[in-house]
Amino acid sequence: MKTGRVIVVASLLAGMVAMLSAVVVHAASEQDQVALFEKVKGEGKSGIAHKTKPVDARPAVAGEVVVTIIKGEGVETKSKPAEAGDWVVRNRCPETGNEEILVKAAKFPTRYGEPQSEPDAQGYRTFAPKGDDMGYFIVSAELGEFTFKAPWGEQMVAKPGDAIVQVPSDPSDTYRIAAASFACTYEIVTPAKP
Repeated sequence: MKTGRVIVVASLLAGMVAMLSAVVVHAASEQDQVALFEKVKGEGKSGIAHKTKPVDARPAVAGEVVVTIIKGEGVETKSKPAEAGDWVVRNRCPETGNEEILVKAAKFPTRYGEPQSEPDAQGYRTFAPKGDDMGYFIVSAELGEFTFKAPWGEQMVAKPGDAIVQVPSDPSDTYRIAAASFACTYEIVTPAKP
């Protein structure tokens, strides 16, 4: 009996080693997303887009941390603790799980304006994006996956197909939007070049 157990354990270990040796660990490169955006823009490869799809938003609770989860991908990022006046914004995009983000009090009115509805039971109201133009480019397969520090201090991962967007009046406000989220919530004004 002991010999049979040893053989089974040895077979299991050999199988695990084979599986692990087949896994290739790929470390994403670290990028400065603002410098990268300027480079892409300088090459004439950036475009213009604006957010058009209505969102649901509610006042954030001071100290609340919003974890942005993209359906099929998992955690995209998490916010710093909310401060008084900040808002939790929920995209209306079932393809991505209606992900939520935290928007700072100073930025919320310039991005979303006045509520279009009364609050629901959870305090969410409908808001229409103001549709300000944003610079963007699509992460190419050639560029590959990379990480960067988001404007709110959290590490983000950008993958081929994702959009990197930039607020023209504040180049430091440059961040990732998952490919499916960008397709669902933004309208392209001027296409980016590959």
